[in-house]
Amino acid sequence: MNEASYDIELGTLIMKYKDDILYNLSITDKRKLENNEKNKFTDKVYKEIQEYMKGQRKTFDIKYKFEGTEFQKKVWKVLETIPYGKVLTYLEVAKIINNRKAVRAVGGACHRNPIWLIVPCHRVVGSNGKLTGYAGGLDMKQKLLEIENKNKDVPPMLKKRKI
Repeated sequence: MNEASYDIELGTLIMKYKDDILYNLSITDKRKLENNEKNKFTDKVYKEIQEYMKGQRKTFDIKYKFEGTEFQKKVWKVLETIPYGKVLTYLEVAKIINNRKAVRAVGGACHRNPIWLIVPCHRVVGSNGKLTGYAGGLDMKQKLLEIENKNKDVPPMLKKRKI
């Protein structure tokens, strides 16, 4: 597995990849890579994340592969379908996978999402609408949701009003 790091406004973005397939993303403010293996693929991932952070990109064109349990993969597949600027609750995700009693397990799968920005677990919230646990921290979850809320497609006449 190769690793590359880039500085972004949230901290140092660390990518783990192999053969132009992304396996893991993380952000840290402490770790620098000794062997930073940047290439065209990692530059593309970085560029798309930068575009997302600026509100210029709503979907990603990155090849990635999930490594996890079958249950986790099932949850992560649901996360892929949540549109930009929308949120689902953990219960709604549990219902989609036909296991409404698995709300906590859905939360655990979201927390272990290895490609958390591109596969948007930040779009899953508690049943009361409150932000709950997020692998990147609640501040990051809030920031990502704010970026999406600010840049989601709203007709120009409605942008002047508070929604």
